[in-house]
Amino acid sequence: MNFFDAQDQARRSSRRLVIAYIVATILIVLGVTAIVGIATYNFTPGNYAYPPGQFVHDNLALLGGTALAATLFILGSSLYKTSVLSAGGGRVAVDMGGTLVPTDVQDPLRRRLRNVVEEMAIASGVPVPEIYVLEEEQGINAFAAGFSPSDAAVAVTRGTLEVLDRDELQGVIAHEFSHILNGDMKLNVRLMGVLFGIMVLGLIGRLIVRGGYHTSIISSRRDRGAPVVLVVGIGLVVLGGIGVFFARLIKASVSRQREYLADASAVQFTRQSEGIANALKKIGGYSEGSKISASDPEEVSHMLFGSGAGLMGMFATHPPLVDRIKALDPSFDASQFPRVDVSPQRMHRDDESRHAAFAGDHTTAIASGGTKVLAESIAETVGRPKKEHVEFARDIRQGIPESLYDAAHSSELAYLLAVALVLDRSGRVTDRQISLVKEQLGQQRTQFVRRFYDDLLGCGAEFRLPLLEIAFPALKLRPKLQLSYLVSLTARLIEVDGQIDLYEFCFYRIMMSNLGRAIDPVGKRQATRSGRSELRPAAAQLIRILADYGNDNDAEREAAFAAGIARLGPWAQGETYQSNRDDTVAILDRSLDVLLGLNSKGQETLLRAVSATAAHDGVLSVAEAELIRAVCATLNYPLPPILVLR
Repeated sequence: MNFFDAQDQARRSSRRLVIAYIVATILIVLGVTAIVGIATYNFTPGNYAYPPGQFVHDNLALLGGTALAATLFILGSSLYKTSVLSAGGGRVAVDMGGTLVPTDVQDPLRRRLRNVVEEMAIASGVPVPEIYVLEEEQGINAFAAGFSPSDAAVAVTRGTLEVLDRDELQGVIAHEFSHILNGDMKLNVRLMGVLFGIMVLGLIGRLIVRGGYHTSIISSRRDRGAPVVLVVGIGLVVLGGIGVFFARLIKASVSRQREYLADASAVQFTRQSEGIANALKKIGGYSEGSKISASDPEEVSHMLFGSGAGLMGMFATHPPLVDRIKALDPSFDASQFPRVDVSPQRMHRDDESRHAAFAGDHTTAIASGGTKVLAESIAETVGRPKKEHVEFARDIRQGIPESLYDAAHSSELAYLLAVALVLDRSGRVTDRQISLVKEQLGQQRTQFVRRFYDDLLGCGAEFRLPLLEIAFPALKLRPKLQLSYLVSLTARLIEVDGQIDLYEFCFYRIMMSNLGRAIDPVGKRQATRSGRSELRPAAAQLIRILADYGNDNDAEREAAFAAGIARLGPWAQGETYQSNRDDTVAILDRSLDVLLGLNSKGQETLLRAVSATAAHDGVLSVAEAELIRAVCATLNYPLPPILVLR
């Protein structure tokens, strides 16, 4: 199953979740209405002479109001919980007692965690998520949370850091990244909001029962309302139990198969099953297991690497531990769980050496002369990084010049590094851009920008996107007004000569989309609602701009355009090539917004068309390969580095 199929499956799971939510809500509302009606009827004087049908007729307003109030309460509770969670995955981690790992962390175990997360992000082609440690949790567990990769957070327990070695930790982090790439993370957060609404009436019922009606029904005859309220409270507790039953059943049905898929994806990422398998084995042999002692671990059990809450049978959100291990290591027997040493793992002196030489023995970015790469092979790697990508990402991380790497982890300098990343690489308008930076940021900051720009010129193109991805956590620590100004300044820099440099624009677009949630957590950028009539010209316009950008003469541009349009199929036939150098950032921005509205099949087709346009002559250069990645990032396609064997 490729990335686009996984996204479709996640959407189908979301639709089933909505249907289950509607059915459960209807049943609960009917139950609440029936409880109120029965309680009121039974405590109405002379009810024995009051036909039930007549009672219902005379109390339609009461019963209808009860049904409406229950419906609004359930929906409102779900919307409230979802809005709270929309602040990003970091909110979930903080609510569970997580502590943010600083971008410039020095502790060896936490530095190892940050290095592994950064490598997985670079290998996956997504921004580096926020990283949290649940310091009070001794069990081995982890989770990823958020609505999108741009606001994702990855959290691990302290036990995970101290008990697992690097390979095992990498397996766990790869598992969590598969949840991000497969669309599970967004589904899991929605599940939390939906299930909160289903279960909340039970919580209210318990409050009513505990809240003050301690006298018996017999001694409460002077207050005719007290018995009614007490019975309603007891009824809500019963309905709450039914709601919990439905909630657990929904969670289990959605979660279990996604866990098997995440385990399998983690093996694909790392190309070795020992890491994640050994992590699971240590859970079975560790006295703390995967236990989570948060206030309500069951609420987040479906998000965790291990079960955490210990639910069994049809309510289990995870497959049995032994079954998960056997799927990775068929020879394993339950009697083979290891005895786990709870002492912190000792790392080799050079295990997390940051400034090792750039190895590159096994894979490399596209060689300067180019290489033959098929559009189909590029499309198949979206959301599916492999061992070669992870190893390449580690080489990239270790090969970044020290000044740039340190800047990417500094909340002060990451801001200036981001500016340097969008400066013109050809040098044609760099002086004008530097003058604008000096005018806006002052002489001292401009000196840093210039130094970073010079260092970037000495790096390969394959370092630029990873640096931007690494810098996002540090950037998000800046005040919202500064982030808004950064987005505005980068837009002015790429338009300084009135023309589009597509590569620089893609950096701007990536920056804008990934900082948007930090600037305005509530106003998440949505795809432009567009019909088929708008999608076709938007796709053709993107293909034409790519053809214009990547070729030196009109004949080659027209050939590249034709190659891309052919990949789009009959849907785009009739679109003709016409060079237009007057395109503006606003026009291209609008086209990309429209294309965000494509369905999964359309997204896959567009990616093949983009790849075919860049490599129409059968040869893909470094610039073209990185441009494809940049375009994919703007369209939210997590494309790993494009690699070839040496």
